[in-house]
Amino acid sequence: MHITPDNTGLWGITQTEEAAKKVSELLQEDMEQHHVFFNEDGFHNHIPHHLLALYGTGASPSSLQKGYDENKSYQRPVLPLHPPSSLLISHDQWPESAKPYFGKEEYYPDFLRFFQAEISRLGSYQAVVSQYLFNDTSEEMMVRLFAGFLHPLIQLMYGLEWKQGAIVAEGLAQTAVHPDNLREFLLTTEGKGRSTGKMLDLIEAVKGNEKLAKAARNEDGNKIRDGVFRRAKGEMVELASRVNLQEEVRDQEGLEKRTAEMFDAAVYVAAAAALVMEGQGKVPKFDFFLMHHVNSAPIFVTINKQDWIPLATKVRLLEWKVRMDLLQYAARGAPTLDFDRLSNYYPQKPELGGTLDEIVARVHNLPDDGHAIKLGRAAVICRNICQRYKGDNDAFKIQGDEMWKKIVHLIVDSVEAPGERWVRSAGFEEAWKDVPNKKDIKPDNKSAKSGGALSYET
Repeated sequence: MHITPDNTGLWGITQTEEAAKKVSELLQEDMEQHHVFFNEDGFHNHIPHHLLALYGTGASPSSLQKGYDENKSYQRPVLPLHPPSSLLISHDQWPESAKPYFGKEEYYPDFLRFFQAEISRLGSYQAVVSQYLFNDTSEEMMVRLFAGFLHPLIQLMYGLEWKQGAIVAEGLAQTAVHPDNLREFLLTTEGKGRSTGKMLDLIEAVKGNEKLAKAARNEDGNKIRDGVFRRAKGEMVELASRVNLQEEVRDQEGLEKRTAEMFDAAVYVAAAAALVMEGQGKVPKFDFFLMHHVNSAPIFVTINKQDWIPLATKVRLLEWKVRMDLLQYAARGAPTLDFDRLSNYYPQKPELGGTLDEIVARVHNLPDDGHAIKLGRAAVICRNICQRYKGDNDAFKIQGDEMWKKIVHLIVDSVEAPGERWVRSAGFEEAWKDVPNKKDIKPDNKSAKSGGALSYET
């Protein structure tokens, strides 16, 4: 891995030589020493995202080392490669030759080696992504890219954004070993779209459909599979099928506006859901699952900048993301979104204000596994790309620098608040039972527990 001081991702800041050297060393160490999942339940290794999100928001070498040290202790070591004689993955018989190994985490190192070799054979990671993810025979990979709560998408995001072939190969290998349990939903809803309304209109349509909004239940082990798909599959497919950007988006300008609208909606949904129990005295907490739909959104900003990716592919990917946003909102119990509550939010530490970058920097030394800094980074990216749509109140919910400052303060306040860092499924009152009440917080009790990846649904 080799990261330079001017290669800091979408924030576009300049880092120090020392930080660039440190992040390069730690990324290389992680790839060589750690498996993609830190346990056998499929909980993801977030170290690459964590390091690059820290680095891309101006963290110091000591903060980078601290973040790495806090999370390396529970990682699994790399798994051994299978003997070449027993593994028949080949580029000239793809995807048939790989089908026996798809969805099996023990073959991650073999897929990683395969994609690394393909980057060397084809001469660039761009060629490999085009051939194995974006061409007409890539459905086996595409339907897995959005699995695992979008983690393969997030891994690929950091590779593309930082132009690192090694991380791209990790993202493709991670994609290959995820299940394809979203295949039917993603492919059934495609090509049936009638007209795409505004993103937030579709979110409201989820909330307005009682059967769909109440399909998931707090006791469901997996709220997508056991809740939405079991009790309101038809309603979910019908609503997601309304997403039809292929007919609407004809040029780059249209794509960028729709991307910004998706991003704005994802931030608004997550931020408003964090305050759903404020009226009952609870401290704010972001939903662990909705948060991932913000953290993954920057990949679409990066993809839009790539001239080697066809417009039709960019539009298709964005459609799939919008459908997944709708599905996840339903699965979290369709929490009530109160714009006035969000716009009237008063930060816990207004004196620690300044620029959005400075507010986010408060997370740099917080015990974290990467989710918090990724959320803060993504919110600022969203604000930056939505600036050109100031005044478009019809399509964009978050308007004005003061509103954006409230949201970034809310992110930091949420992760600094006592108790578990995230609430899981904010639409269910039961999910908030262990979240502290504001009145019970002592002045010296200001830090949240670490370990945001746990209690993870697969």
